[in-house]
Amino acid sequence: MSEVNIQTNWVDKHTFISTNADNQSLIMDAQVDAQDFKKAPTPMEVVLMGLTGCAGIDVKMILSKARQQVRAIRIEATGERADAVPSVYTKIHLHFTVTGKDLTDKQVARAVQLSAEKYCSVSKMLENSVAISHDYEVLQTD
Repeated sequence: MSEVNIQTNWVDKHTFISTNADNQSLIMDAQVDAQDFKKAPTPMEVVLMGLTGCAGIDVKMILSKARQQVRAIRIEATGERADAVPSVYTKIHLHFTVTGKDLTDKQVARAVQLSAEKYCSVSKMLENSVAISHDYEVLQTD
């Protein structure tokens, strides 16, 4: 079993910086009232970013192993949150746009499915508490 260590420090107002063991950092913030200026993503936005990053890495690796010529991958995440506190995600939808040369629909569908059902740690962690759906489109280039 591996261990992950993160240190998070308060900067000012509602801004925090989290740093990993490799000294790589991420800023998070919140807009508590109308006068606040949000400087960075909220922690809940970071959850969606982590999910899309995880899924994107999986899809890219799977398509590369299948010798698909990927030129770009874009993942758009839409999260619906509960109205009550805590305002957790109740639904998340991921839309993948995979661009490349001679891509096959079958391989892209397989990559998205394998990421969702087997490989993406973030997705697997969230799946028991959030309804996560996926779709994709394939764009061909020269």
